[in-house]
Amino acid sequence: MTKDFLKDQVCLVTGGAQGIGWATARRLAEAGGTVYVCDISEEHLAAAPARAAELPWPERFHFSRCDVSDRKQVDAWCASVLEKEGRVDVLVNNAAFVRWETVLDMPVEDVERTMAVGFNAIVYTIHALLPSMLAKGRGLIVNVGSSAGRVFVGNSSAAYAAVKAAVDGYTQMLQGELRGTPVHAMLVRPGTVAGTEFFGKHVPSTRMPRLADFVRPLSPDEVAEAILEGLERRRPIVDVPRSLGVFYAIFEHAPGVMRWLTRVGGSARSDFGILPSRSS
Repeated sequence: MTKDFLKDQVCLVTGGAQGIGWATARRLAEAGGTVYVCDISEEHLAAAPARAAELPWPERFHFSRCDVSDRKQVDAWCASVLEKEGRVDVLVNNAAFVRWETVLDMPVEDVERTMAVGFNAIVYTIHALLPSMLAKGRGLIVNVGSSAGRVFVGNSSAAYAAVKAAVDGYTQMLQGELRGTPVHAMLVRPGTVAGTEFFGKHVPSTRMPRLADFVRPLSPDEVAEAILEGLERRRPIVDVPRSLGVFYAIFEHAPGVMRWLTRVGGSARSDFGILPSRSS
């Protein structure tokens, strides 16, 4: 990553007070950006300023509470940044609501919130900020999808797979509409990201296939690094790790084989709630 390639640029990150969102916010600030973070968690918002104070540039961070499933709150947050800064250069849609249940065990209300936080919020932020980006002649939009939106196998959450598939399709269609404009949209599809609340709180490792034990999990910092590299190089799609393409190809051409592979050996034995070692 080129030093200060986002110098003086205004960045917004949803769901940015922990996990992938916070790692990305740090990388944006490291690259010179002024970073506005929103989150719904009072706990994470309370802790975030102290974490920011430990960094070399704490003044680059601004934290707000915002329920991104509420369009009025999203519009107000985006409008406040535009009023203060005059523009938004980078938008990272990262917020997600995770409940990992079977179709019948998952309340309809949780399915609706999954879609509202993970998909509707993307529509809200883009509608609030894209006109300004086009008018200013520049802009970068990052939508965080998932490999779960490409490979549909057992033990996953139907609601989570659906919302990430929606993000995938929406972003790729948006890319087509933005072709020839100064605004670039990028889709990021991470694989297994350990050391976050996703596994530490919401998804027990036993819901992962044994196959996952043989693929090194990522840390949030690794995903953030891939996002920043993708932004700098204006990549349309970032799969992290890149080896995910192999699984996509197997599922596309032989979905039965992919589903069989995820059933072999039962459940995973790794603890994905623990941050992985970079040397592992």
